[in-house]
Amino acid sequence: MLALIAGQGALPALVLRRRPDALVCELAGFPSGLAASRTFRIERLGAFLQDLRTAGVTEVCLAGRVGRPRLDPAAIDTATLPLVPRMMAALAQGDDAALRLVLAFFEEAGFAIRAAHDLVPEVLPSEGVLTGAAPGPTVERDLARARAAHAALGAADVGQAVVVAEGQVIAVEALPGTDWMLTSLLARDPVFAPTGGLFDDPLGVAADVFGGVAQGPRPRRDPALPAGGILYKAPKPGQDRRVDLPAIGPETLRRAAAAGLEGIVIEAGGVMLLDRDAALAVADRTGLFLWVRPPDKAA
Repeated sequence: MLALIAGQGALPALVLRRRPDALVCELAGFPSGLAASRTFRIERLGAFLQDLRTAGVTEVCLAGRVGRPRLDPAAIDTATLPLVPRMMAALAQGDDAALRLVLAFFEEAGFAIRAAHDLVPEVLPSEGVLTGAAPGPTVERDLARARAAHAALGAADVGQAVVVAEGQVIAVEALPGTDWMLTSLLARDPVFAPTGGLFDDPLGVAADVFGGVAQGPRPRRDPALPAGGILYKAPKPGQDRRVDLPAIGPETLRRAAAAGLEGIVIEAGGVMLLDRDAALAVADRTGLFLWVRPPDKAA
């Protein structure tokens, strides 16, 4: 039997569609939106592993996003207590180190790890430009810079994505993720302190008078940054690809377009494309290119 440790996002539902017999489990505080039969806490991981064995589970697939849970010492059970020293050491490191430890706990308990993209192989797109828009003449220069920066960040277990424009690194992915990184490229509009007057919120007043939802100014690229550029996303060097393989989807494309990027380059065989049709529709509507490139031979 397969246990699906379901996080957030579209991936867990894709795995469940392929393996409807899977036992769906969730980490408390990170609901997947699926009908989970078991919810567990990190402080009771030992008991949870015992429960999976009792249920006849032999394989485990970790799919979807989860944040770093807070460890409550008072909630640790007897079965988990021997794991705590290793947990504390891993939580002080990067995501890759923490995930390697999680995989080790499952394997030590006798479970085989199944990668989500092995169960749903169509999420890994084939090489080539997938969009109507094509990369421009400056993309190779930006891509070379992005790959170098990505290798340095990955070696430090920091992130899986970087944004480069005009040969300059202008954003890097960190713990908050890719969406946060792309939002960081937007201009910060002035914040006005309300005085209680009629014109403190003229858009809101107009909405109240005429009905409907007030539409504020559209997000725009920070003018202090160089124009254009690319988002490059790939696994970290040496990453265990059975879990936390990077992914993009329609929201990534929307945010990249709002940030004024020219396009996105992802590593072939190393980045999942979720909701492909919707993602490519966003790209074609906004003029972004999406290029699936083979891995850097020097990586």
